[in-house]
Amino acid sequence: MHAPIDAAALRAMQAPLMELYRDDPDEAVVSVSARADWREPGISTSVDAWSGRVRVGLHRATGGDGSDACSGDMLLEAVLASAGVTMRSVATTMGLTILRADLSAEAEFDARGTLGIDPEVPVGITPITITATLDTDACDDDLARLARSTERYCVVGQSLAVPPTVTVRRSVV
Repeated sequence: MHAPIDAAALRAMQAPLMELYRDDPDEAVVSVSARADWREPGISTSVDAWSGRVRVGLHRATGGDGSDACSGDMLLEAVLASAGVTMRSVATTMGLTILRADLSAEAEFDARGTLGIDPEVPVGITPITITATLDTDACDDDLARLARSTERYCVVGQSLAVPPTVTVRRSVV
C-alpha cells in the first residue's frame, strides 16, 4: 500500500528528476512499449497487459460476440488512468484536499466508419469525455485550473492528437 503524498513530498520526489532533465534533456526521453500476438484463434489479438494477458476482439457492433475485451474500452481505460494520475498529481501540487474522487470516461464510435460502409463517417472514438466528481472544498477557479492542467499534462490524452504510424513488415525466417 502506498502512503499518502503531500505537495512537498511530491516536489521533493520529482526535484532531482526535473534538475536532471533540465541539465540533460536526452535523459527525459523515455521509451514505452506494448506487445501483442495472434496466438488465440478468431479475429482477436492477445495483448500483454500490466495485469496479464488480455484477449481483445471485435466489438458487438462490428461482429464480435462480446466474449473478448474491446479495444475501445481499453483505450478509454488508458486515457482515464493517465488523466486520473495526472489529476491527482496536479491536485497534490496545488495543495487541494480531495476526500474522494470518482472518474469516468465516455465516448462513442460509429460502426459505419469502422466497417467501411460510409467513407464520410470518421473512424475512431470521439469525442472522449472524462468526468471527475470530487468531494472537495476547492473553489470553482481551482477546479477549472485542475481540469485545464489535467488536459495539458495527460500523456495519453495528448498522445491522441497524433494518430499512430502503422508499419507492416515480413518476418525473417
